[in-house]
Amino acid sequence: MTYTATDPTGRASLDGARGLAGIRIGIGLAQGLILYLLYRSASDSEALTWPATQPPLFAALVLAALFAPVMLLAGVGRMEWRALALWGAVAAAVLALMGWHDAAQQTRDYFHPPYLNFPILAFSAAALFIAHHLIVPAVAARRWIADFDDYFDTAWKAGVQLVLSLGFTGAFWLLLFLGAALFRVIGLSFLADLIDEKWFSIPVTCLVFAVAVQLTDVRGGLTRGVRTVALMLLSWLLLVITVLVAGFLAALPFTGLDGLWKTGSATALVLSAAAALIVLINTAYQDGREDNLPPVALRWGVRVASVLLTPLILIAIWGLSLRIGQHGLTPDRIIASACALVGLLYAAGYGWAALSPLWRRTAWMKPLERTNVLAAVLTVLVILALFSPLADPARLSVNDQMARLKRGAVSAARFDYAFLRYDAGKAGRAALAELAKSSEAEVARHAKAAQASTSRYDLPDATTPPRTPKIAPWPADKPLPAAFLAPTAPPDPRYACNSDDNCLAAQRDLNGDGRDEILLATAYRIALFAQDADGRWTHQGDYQVPHCPGPGGRDLREALKHPDLKPAASPWPDLNMGELTGRLQPETVCPKSAVVNP
Repeated sequence: MTYTATDPTGRASLDGARGLAGIRIGIGLAQGLILYLLYRSASDSEALTWPATQPPLFAALVLAALFAPVMLLAGVGRMEWRALALWGAVAAAVLALMGWHDAAQQTRDYFHPPYLNFPILAFSAAALFIAHHLIVPAVAARRWIADFDDYFDTAWKAGVQLVLSLGFTGAFWLLLFLGAALFRVIGLSFLADLIDEKWFSIPVTCLVFAVAVQLTDVRGGLTRGVRTVALMLLSWLLLVITVLVAGFLAALPFTGLDGLWKTGSATALVLSAAAALIVLINTAYQDGREDNLPPVALRWGVRVASVLLTPLILIAIWGLSLRIGQHGLTPDRIIASACALVGLLYAAGYGWAALSPLWRRTAWMKPLERTNVLAAVLTVLVILALFSPLADPARLSVNDQMARLKRGAVSAARFDYAFLRYDAGKAGRAALAELAKSSEAEVARHAKAAQASTSRYDLPDATTPPRTPKIAPWPADKPLPAAFLAPTAPPDPRYACNSDDNCLAAQRDLNGDGRDEILLATAYRIALFAQDADGRWTHQGDYQVPHCPGPGGRDLREALKHPDLKPAASPWPDLNMGELTGRLQPETVCPKSAVVNP
C-alpha cells in the first residue's frame, strides 16, 4: 500500500512517507533525461546520430522509456522494492522487444523517428496498464489471483489518477503558455524561448507528471472520491446505451444488415458499442460487494446489457468473416479479430452471469468477476502475440493474400499489389519481389509496376471493384471507342462517371500525330486520355481551367462543346531546373460581383 502523511491543514505533504516523493521525482527526471537524449539523437533528420541511426534499437528505447517509468511511478509504495524492480525490468524488456519488432518489420520509405506505428503505442500502453494492475494486487495478496475487489480498487483508482495527472500536466503547460504570452506583450520573450527548448520542455513534462502522480497518490481519499462520483455518473449512462443497443437489435429484423455492411466499418462500429457496454456494466457493478449494490434499475440494466453483448459480438464476427471471405486478411482485420475474440469471452461470461440465476442460486452477477480477470489475462496475451513474431498481422496478412492469389480466389488484375508495397512492411516487399519473378506474365507485370511506384496512388485501387463508366460523347453522333468505356477503378477519372449526364467526352487530335486523344469533362474538370501501344486508354493529366464561383462560373462540359475547341500554345514556357520541371499556373482572375445598393 502507499503510505501517506498529512500536515495540520489536512493537505497531503509532497514528501509523503519513506521518501516516496523523492523517488517519484527522480523517476520523472530520469525519464525526461532519457527521452531528451533520444530526441536529440533524432532531432536533425539530415544528420541522425546513434541510436536514431538504428531504427529497431531506437524504437525499442523509445517505447520502453515512454511507458516503463509510468509503471514505476504507479508501483512505488505499492510493491516491495525487489518485486517492483523485477517487474519493472521485465516490463521494460517486453516493451523494448515489442518496439524492436515493430520497427524491424517496417520498410524505409518515409521511415522517420521514432519508427513506431500508432497501434503499437496504443496497444502496448493498454497491455502494460492491464498487466500492472493484475500483478500489483496479486503480489500484495501473495497469491496468483487476488480478490476481485482488490483488482477493482487498484485499477479504477489508477485510471482516475492517470486522468488527473495528465490533466494536471496539461494545466501546467497552459499556464506556462499564458505566462509566456503575458511576458511577450511587454517585450520579454525569455519564457517563450525557454518553452521552445526541448532540453527544458521534455524533462519538465515528465517531472510535472511525476509530481502529479505523487500528489494524487498521497491524497488517496480524494482520488477515491473523484472515482466514486465518476463511476456513479457513468453507471447511469448504462441505461442509455442499453436502450439504444436494444432498439438497434430489435430493428434489425425489419431493416436487415445491408445498411450496416455498406458503411464499410460495421465491425469497428459494433465492437465499439460492445466495448462501451462492457465499460459501463463495470461502472455499475464496481467491486460487487453486497453493501455496494446499485439501485434496482441499474441492476436490471446490467443484466439486460450483459445479454445484449452476445448478439453484438456475433454481428461483429459475422461482418468480419464476410469481409475476410471477400478480400482476405489485412492487419486491421486481424486486430479486429483479436478484439472480437476478447469480446466473445466477455459476452459468454457476462451472459452466463446474467442468466445463470434463472436455474441456480448465486450472488448478483458474481461470475462477472472471474470473466473480467480471464479477459484481462487474455487481452494481455493477445496483444503480446499481435506485436511479436508469433501472430504478426502483416506477416499473416501477406501469407493469406498470397494464398488467395495462388488458389485463384482473386485474379492477377484485382490483386492488391499496393498493400504489399506500402502497407505490409518487409514481409510485403519480400512477397512482391517473389511475384515479380512469377512465371505468370500479368502477375509479374503488376508486381514490377508496384515495385517501381513511388506512391500508392500511382497504382490502381484493388479493393474497389471496377465499374463501367457512363460517358456521353460529343458530338452525340460520334461514338466513343469501346476500350475507353471498359470498366475502371479508382483513381481513374472515368470511375466517377456513374450517371448519364455526369461526364462528357470529345475526341480530338491534340498533338498532331494523326490519332485522336479524348478529353473527358465534368462540371469542374477536364482530363486528357491517350491510347498506348497496347490499345489501353490511360490518363495523361488534367487541364487546369479557372473556375469562378457564382453566375460567372462555367460548366466545363458546356465549354467542351465549343466549336472552336483546339490546342493552344502556353504563353510562358516550362522552367527546367535540372531534374525538376516547373509549369506556370496562371493566376485565376474572376469578374467582380456587381455591387447592389452600395
